[in-house]
Amino acid sequence: MGKQVELVVYGAEVLCPSCVNLPSSKEQYDWLQAAISRKFGGNGVTYKYVDIFNPPEEEPYKEFATRVVDEDMFYPVVLVEGEVVGEGNPRLKTVYKALEKHGLQPE
Repeated sequence: MGKQVELVVYGAEVLCPSCVNLPSSKEQYDWLQAAISRKFGGNGVTYKYVDIFNPPEEEPYKEFATRVVDEDMFYPVVLVEGEVVGEGNPRLKTVYKALEKHGLQPE
């Protein structure tokens, strides 16, 4: 098996003001995990969910969580290997493309 691709979702329990009709960040995180494992299988991706209002102490998670809040980004914000690939309402095609760019192949 090759290297693990890291997918991080930054979000919060409360919906962002512009995301009223969208699922919560946690629901989108769960949905992304399910959709990605259906397409790419269960291996190759490590998932991490970061609460932007209560981030872990470790970097770069804490720093980026602060950035999401400070810059009023629409959350959830989805990163693949540190690159923002979705904000507010992430598009599966964009996330898939980013995963493929890092070497994952659909099953």
